[in-house]
Amino acid sequence: MADRLTAEHRSWNMSRIRSRDTKPEKTVRSILHAMGYRFTVNGPKNKSLQGKPDIVLPKHQTVIFVHGCFWHHHSSCNNARIPKTRAAWWKKKLLDNVNRDNRNRKLLRKDGWQVVEVWECDIKHRPESIARRLDRRVAK
Repeated sequence: MADRLTAEHRSWNMSRIRSRDTKPEKTVRSILHAMGYRFTVNGPKNKSLQGKPDIVLPKHQTVIFVHGCFWHHHSSCNNARIPKTRAAWWKKKLLDNVNRDNRNRKLLRKDGWQVVEVWECDIKHRPESIARRLDRRVAK
């Protein structure tokens, strides 16, 4: 099926996709704040952390990535479909994202950080389990 939008309109739509302060990120930050955790958003200003984590809890040496299911290709989620238009390009793009995430996670762990990944679909469908999981992982 061909794209129903013009190239200009598609470009405009894509330009509106936020890379920070997304609704899922704000939800996770609210959960953490309600549990009493203090954190920085997008990392401390004096440190350059691999992969630019969405949330950093320096006291607990923990970073949190809030991943969109489509962009980070959540394998067990319906939102991780490869678009039919330009499928080969999208497959490579999304696979590159997954590989970059794996590399960043490995480097952060090597530097002594605990890495937590939270998926957009889990935040939407199971926010209470996210709170329990975050509390368990951060309190370690």
